[in-house]
Amino acid sequence: MADDDRTLFHQEMVDVVPLKRERRVALGGGSVDDRDSSLAERRQAAVAAPEADRNILNDREAEPLDPWYVLEFKRPGVQNGVYRKLRQGRYEQEARLDMHRMTVRVARRELFDFVEQCFELGVRSALLIHGKGERKAERERSAVLKGHVDVWLREMPVVQAFHSAQPRHGGTGAVYVLLRKSDEQKRRNRERFLKGRVPSDS
Repeated sequence: MADDDRTLFHQEMVDVVPLKRERRVALGGGSVDDRDSSLAERRQAAVAAPEADRNILNDREAEPLDPWYVLEFKRPGVQNGVYRKLRQGRYEQEARLDMHRMTVRVARRELFDFVEQCFELGVRSALLIHGKGERKAERERSAVLKGHVDVWLREMPVVQAFHSAQPRHGGTGAVYVLLRKSDEQKRRNRERFLKGRVPSDS
């Protein structure tokens, strides 16, 4: 802009008064900063929210058991011969979980995850080592974790049967667990059975 034009512009604008701006009203009863802060906090809480607990196992106290008490359970439909073989420790333990020195809270999570993973991997027989509780076996009803294991295993639909182990595998401080076949394992067994067989035309 030339000097003459600038001078002329200033002369024309000398009497102009700026318009007053009306104060903005914050919606929701708070300032814009407050709302932004609240939104940020909600987003942070959503990100930090713990994943929903899928664990179906009872988290209440279970009755402690005697260290020498024999755990035994069989669902309807499990053949007596299969259960007898489990009791005798004649199934290979394809996986094991040692829960010694675990708190009840930790053991609940570990047992649930362990059994779920075994089922997904097609493991049929597993060994859980829960211990006998107090070091002095003569103390009655001292096996707290053992009492929980007895309750928890019954609550899991994939568990078909369980029985306290033979002395060589931990005796009454451990338990054999028999899991049902996964759908994937059933499919593989069916394919292996049908392999080489020609379906009849009839």
